Amino acid sequence: MDLRHTMRGRRAMAAMAITTGLLLTVAGCGGSGGDNKAKESTSASSPSSSKDDGGSQQSQAPSADKVLATAKDGDITVTITSAQRDQGGFVTVSGQVTNGGSSSWLGADWQSNETELAGNGGSLSGASLVDEKGKKKYLVLRDTSGRCLCTKFSRVRPGGSTAWFAQFPAPPEGTDAVNFQVGSLPPTAINLTEGE
Repeated sequence: MDLRHTMRGRRAMAAMAITTGLLLTVAGCGGSGGDNKAKESTSASSPSSSKDDGGSQQSQAPSADKVLATAKDGDITVTITSAQRDQGGFVTVSGQVTNGGSSSWLGADWQSNETELAGNGGSLSGASLVDEKGKKKYLVLRDTSGRCLCTKFSRVRPGGSTAWFAQFPAPPEGTDAVNFQVGSLPPTAINLTEGE
């Protein structure tokens, strides 16, 4: 019985550490901080959260030199702009999703079919990273309440774009090429970079 309580406490502490790392990562991405990336492109906007319907925000397309990969599934185009290995033992993948169709998109087909993640609605809870060399699949991280450490989409209107992110357990050191997969989007090869 003591072992079970110890393991539950360790899991809770690990989830809290991951959530704290996520908050620090998101907070670190918000300001220019005078780093080199801010100097390279003064026209690039940082991802902003949407309080309304997610479709009213018209984000600029990421600059060509920052695009790691692009994939398309029907009218939906996904651009991956970052796949960074963080010190906390996880990988944060981020980018933009653009709706090129004539009706609003909610991301419903991207949600996980796991019971624990069922309450996340239209989100990246069904995303995964696949390490073909190591023959492993890494599912999106979640907190102790069953919320994925990923973007939960509102409505993306026709022609609209919105920023997204998802966090995964980090593959072993030395693994720097993985495939990003979500919904019926074709597997997309990306290279992981080291966090600062």
